Amino acid sequence: MTQQATPTRPVPRSRLRRVLPLLITAWLVLEIWLLVEVGSSLGGLTVLLLLIAGVLVGGSLIKRAGLKALSAAIEQSKNPQSQQPQTGTSMTVLAGLLLIVPGFLSDLVALTLLFPPTRALWRAAGRRVADKALRSTVAAGADPFADAMRLQEQLRIHRPDGKVIQGEVVDPETGRRGPQGPDTTYRPPIAG
Repeated sequence: MTQQATPTRPVPRSRLRRVLPLLITAWLVLEIWLLVEVGSSLGGLTVLLLLIAGVLVGGSLIKRAGLKALSAAIEQSKNPQSQQPQTGTSMTVLAGLLLIVPGFLSDLVALTLLFPPTRALWRAAGRRVADKALRSTVAAGADPFADAMRLQEQLRIHRPDGKVIQGEVVDPETGRRGPQGPDTTYRPPIAG
């Protein structure tokens, strides 16, 4: 008698992965509709000039954020003990990218990323999403975002398994703690 393999159920997709294609499609349709409406009321040349201005401003924002991040990194490398304030470059770069994307709705979202009160709201929402992904009990491999957040947390604490082991160095011969200077005892070469 042959034994049939039981079919395995596919891993259910997260709600975001099910809804994301629909949201992107709705966003694109809304962007095109808004471009047509503004173009019909202001004229095609005006819309083209506004889109080109968005590309130029977005590129300038990305360049400025990159220079700000570079200067912060140089300062951090000169004085690693100093605590650098958050530069906010990730939000500025995202705003610049959204300004480069053709469309007025993306430009509106980019403006909310640039102003401090709405930037704080976006940052708080991002932290909530990241915390939720870190605390999720989804199996590894089922949700790529949760996997990326867990990996980032593990890398943040410099241990591949995510565990931190506290302790101190104790010299077994003397019982003294901490570094005592260079080891100058003679050790014969390893013979093989």
